[in-house]
Amino acid sequence: MSQTESRGGSTSSETDESAPAAPITVMLSSRLMVLANLLKRGAILRYKRLTGLNSVEFGLVASLGRRPPMSVARLAEAVGQDKGQISRALANLLSRKLIAKTANPKDSREVLISLTATGLAAHDAIVDGAQARNRRLLEHLSEAELDALLRQVDQLTAIAAEMLESEKNSR
Repeated sequence: MSQTESRGGSTSSETDESAPAAPITVMLSSRLMVLANLLKRGAILRYKRLTGLNSVEFGLVASLGRRPPMSVARLAEAVGQDKGQISRALANLLSRKLIAKTANPKDSREVLISLTATGLAAHDAIVDGAQARNRRLLEHLSEAELDALLRQVDQLTAIAAEMLESEKNSR
């Protein structure tokens, strides 16, 4: 056997160590990023059609969900953006009466954000759409295949989190 496929999707030659590396697009991480990007783009189109929300807005509505009100800082952390990045989206959601702002009773300097009844309806449409997309994505997998996939994704996620921490500490 002159060539073998590695776990990452690249090929190596047992006799020729100078063989060119496989393109980055065959690596698992690249394939997962393509999958995630396709899923995100499809979700953005669906939620725009169902609720009229852009990607930042539907992220905020999804994060607020059916939970207690959140501070702007906590909401920014939940969606992975800074407070400045979400301020326009929050202003738009407020003008469309999807969210309400109230002062935090424990700290009047802090603003708490919650969904209104209209916002909850948008949230429920997002959840229903996400569940339908998830069913469609996974309908061809057996229960055993799905269980194995989820275990593997969890394992890879834990390793990726460790890798991120290692990169952060390598500065």
